[in-house]
Amino acid sequence: MKILLIHQYFLEKDDGGGSRLNEMARIWEEQGHEITVLAGTVHYATGKKRERYKGKFTFIDHYSKNVTVIRCHVSESYNVNFFGRLWAYFSFVFSSIYGGLFKTKKKFDIIVVTSPPLFVGVTGYVLSLFKRIPMVFEVRDLWPESAIDTGVLKNKVIIKFAFWFEKFIYRKSKLINVLTPAFRERLIEKGIPADKIILIPNAADFAISDTLLSSSFDRNAFRKSMKLDGKKVITYVGAHGVANHLIQIVDTAEILKERKLEDILFLLIGDGMRKRALIEECNKRGLDNLKFIDPVPKVEVFKYILSSDFGTSVLKKVDTFKTIYSNKTFDYMACKLPIFMVIDGVSRELVEDAACGVYVEPENPEDFADKIEMYLQKSQKELLDEGERGYQYAKLHFDRAKLAKNYTLYLKEIIDG
Repeated sequence: MKILLIHQYFLEKDDGGGSRLNEMARIWEEQGHEITVLAGTVHYATGKKRERYKGKFTFIDHYSKNVTVIRCHVSESYNVNFFGRLWAYFSFVFSSIYGGLFKTKKKFDIIVVTSPPLFVGVTGYVLSLFKRIPMVFEVRDLWPESAIDTGVLKNKVIIKFAFWFEKFIYRKSKLINVLTPAFRERLIEKGIPADKIILIPNAADFAISDTLLSSSFDRNAFRKSMKLDGKKVITYVGAHGVANHLIQIVDTAEILKERKLEDILFLLIGDGMRKRALIEECNKRGLDNLKFIDPVPKVEVFKYILSSDFGTSVLKKVDTFKTIYSNKTFDYMACKLPIFMVIDGVSRELVEDAACGVYVEPENPEDFADKIEMYLQKSQKELLDEGERGYQYAKLHFDRAKLAKNYTLYLKEIIDG
């Protein structure tokens, strides 16, 4: 297949962390498919643009042998305010339509559009009309609901338009992929036919974790080199933005310090618009039990996770986030870590069903501190057993390689009519 993927936040090769669609593209390429990606020039977490993109409307990057990324202009007003972000979304719509029409020479079999932002659906719809190929729309976040719940979207006119546009895009898509069962239920409630919806969730990258687990990776040496020796390390990997509300980790760290639990260390890996403020808050409170790490390549992220004692997934306490799976939870499971799940809803159910961690009430640092103390009392065998249960559960239900292959089967069905 020749797949046109529209993903505004498709990561660079040397970006820290990992992206669902970056990994999907890698596996699809291994299957023999050709992928062209229309992506943005501004990084989703930092809101910044690399020097090589400045002054360019499009930039073609030969990402790998059969993956080509066309970087399309995004306004750097992204992190200024709400209207700046809205303009950044629409600047990508205009540039990506141009990129799709005039910078792609191949004939494609199908278009896969992944949101948020929802407005990438404009690009997908326009290109599907001009190129006369079907569009599959992927819902990674219930937008505009999440934007409304977090206070990002307040204008009633824009909210009304966003809900109308959401329905329009769903109607024009041949297939809609959702990432959680809760998303599927919500879309059915909105009147989307059940047989139009598929579920290919976020997943664990066992290719990396299994390689490190079976190799000569020296966990103790890595911990020593990162000055983690003698610490019980709780790692968070992900964005440091408004939705993540990581101030609750800072509050928890302060409580642990007051309780004289000096051997607990929070390791926060990633970037985002709230990171500087979080660091300043830690300095103001005199907290030395948090350590911030800039984004690192995916393999390095796994080394940090494997060298930790626990993983944690954290989001703001809003109802919409009860419907999502936190992406990094699956990487913790792949690395056999017990998990502190600071998200209610389906993410909580995931950890409880797998019996691989504990639910912590979001925005309740006292509860977080209490749960950490509770886990410090567990035996090493109990902790190892929890980690193993999470690993086996993820291996059975959330193996990225298997799910990526299932995804292409659905795409092939659409292409074959």
